[in-house]
Amino acid sequence: MLVVDDEPALVDAVGYALRSEGFDVETAADGEQALQALRADEVELVVLDIMLPRLSGIEVCRRMREASDVPIILLSARDAEVDRVLGLESGADDYVTKPFSMAELLSRVRAVLRRRELDLRATGSAVMRIGRLEIDPVRHTVNVDGRPVRLTPSEFKLLALLAGEPERVFTRREVMQHLWDSTYVGDQRACDIHMSNLRRKVERDPESPEQLVTVRGVGYKLVAV
Repeated sequence: MLVVDDEPALVDAVGYALRSEGFDVETAADGEQALQALRADEVELVVLDIMLPRLSGIEVCRRMREASDVPIILLSARDAEVDRVLGLESGADDYVTKPFSMAELLSRVRAVLRRRELDLRATGSAVMRIGRLEIDPVRHTVNVDGRPVRLTPSEFKLLALLAGEPERVFTRREVMQHLWDSTYVGDQRACDIHMSNLRRKVERDPESPEQLVTVRGVGYKLVAV
């Protein structure tokens, strides 16, 4: 685990909680240190504060996502919708608002790692080919028109869910339950943001999607074109 925050007391508390769960923990006090740590070590998950010196957490998240598909949980003292949107658009997998309980953070960490492990253990080893998409659930890779695209863990999980049953309409609640083990209505915006990010990577025209289709008032489906 890599914990990135410039508040020593919070780093100590989060580090202690994670170590108590059996995780090895590295820490960084600013964005530059965080990027160096990611390059130097095999990191399984990043807990990243938005408000950092030198580089903002949002910028660090973007740079990490360009280099790796490591799961990222953002921390923020602000609960503004714009912060949540920016965080998820930068490639984060989850978002926790300060103050939070260690039990809540550990629950989020376990959920993200559980989803990651299920992806890596996928037994349906057959590559799925749907229209322009080729999805390998074991290697965790996606090709669009034969071209590889890098997805975040949550984006891949979302695409694999829809690809598992093409043409079926999944409600936002079903998507939330699958991705974040949550049916909390406030997460619906997060669902829409991940879908928007996914469309930008796989659709010819994200503003007029052909495969990742919205069914108004219900949810989403994947169609072959």
